[in-house]
Amino acid sequence: MNKKRVVITGMGVVSCHGNNVDQFYEKLLNGESGISMIEGFECSDYPTRFAGEIKNFNVGDYMAPKMARRLDPFIQYAQVAGKKALEMSQLNLESEDRKRIGVIIGSGMGGMGVFFDGSNTITQKGFKRLTPFFVPAIITDMAGAYLALDLGLHGPNYSISTACATANYSILSAYEQIQLGNADVMLCGGTEAPMNPTGLAGFTASKAISTRNDSIVTASRPWDKDRDGFVIGEGSGVLVIETLEHALNRGATIYAELKGGFSNCDAYHMTDPRPDGSIVADCIEGAILSAGLVKEDINYINAHATSTVAGDIAELKAIKSVFKDHSSKVRINGTKSLIGHCLGAAGGLEAVATIKAIQTSKLHPTINVENPVEELTGLNPVLDKAESCDVTAALSTSFGFGGHNSCIVFTPYKD
Repeated sequence: MNKKRVVITGMGVVSCHGNNVDQFYEKLLNGESGISMIEGFECSDYPTRFAGEIKNFNVGDYMAPKMARRLDPFIQYAQVAGKKALEMSQLNLESEDRKRIGVIIGSGMGGMGVFFDGSNTITQKGFKRLTPFFVPAIITDMAGAYLALDLGLHGPNYSISTACATANYSILSAYEQIQLGNADVMLCGGTEAPMNPTGLAGFTASKAISTRNDSIVTASRPWDKDRDGFVIGEGSGVLVIETLEHALNRGATIYAELKGGFSNCDAYHMTDPRPDGSIVADCIEGAILSAGLVKEDINYINAHATSTVAGDIAELKAIKSVFKDHSSKVRINGTKSLIGHCLGAAGGLEAVATIKAIQTSKLHPTINVENPVEELTGLNPVLDKAESCDVTAALSTSFGFGGHNSCIVFTPYKD
């Protein structure tokens, strides 16, 4: 297949580290944790009472306040991140064919806040008091649908929900829509707003999250022997991607190139990864092949690195299996140590971090790795403080409940 070159021309974030891409990455570089005690609802009797929670979020001018009140935060986050990415791209919609611009923004869980409130309304006041916006506010496709509705974008538009791999699947699918010739420009990524009683209770019941309430800033500790689960985060990360030809024709600033990616499935367990990491290794190899590269081209991995007991080890085994002797030359870091695990939005925020690493030639640290697991031996992690790195090609990995694996590859843009 004669592939089109696809480049990144815009990025947008909503996160516990703010809603500005440069500020977001600067805080990551400084090793600043965004983890705090939960303030959005009463949870004093929960075994976990902290998260990468977004405080005092305001849609500003990016969404009509009346509509924002009707819709779940996961839609609000995507609206702000998507429009900020569009602003950064300087794409003039008035001069564009909007039938050639699409949106694929996924969510792992959808509108859980509205679902929780609606369920309480039915129980306490009866079904007749339920808002007519209940269904549109909870279904996962509405993040991208509402963005397209607001901007008048008529290109490919659908949602993907593959748990914590959602955003990577969405970015890869948007890339594929461009390769198929169905669009010239795509807005893509993920969004998640799980900070409500149902979201916290669900992950508590699954015993997947940390309970380190006495030291919340150190709770997310990928690759550490004393890790006890991930820390919930929330937010949105959205990219504007387009064909190189389209970007050059409009004189766009190009921040990186999206070279390709790959997805597959462990088909092993509902929540645990395959212990030997073999299918994840296949996914990494498939992504590198899709990008037209060889493993020696990769010198940076923004790892999934959730701080779960099983997941961290499986991923490290996969990386070693693929890169072998080259493993020591590949820098790896874990964004989730700083902002928590943003579930369906994680890959979107980590894509932004990866692109910023390419731009700045600086890799943010992985914090809280005080007692490294043996599997980290022979790898080249970025720990404690930011380090310089001239990124030649970067891999961003995401894996989700259900065995969903997705890896995408970015490189610096070169003529």
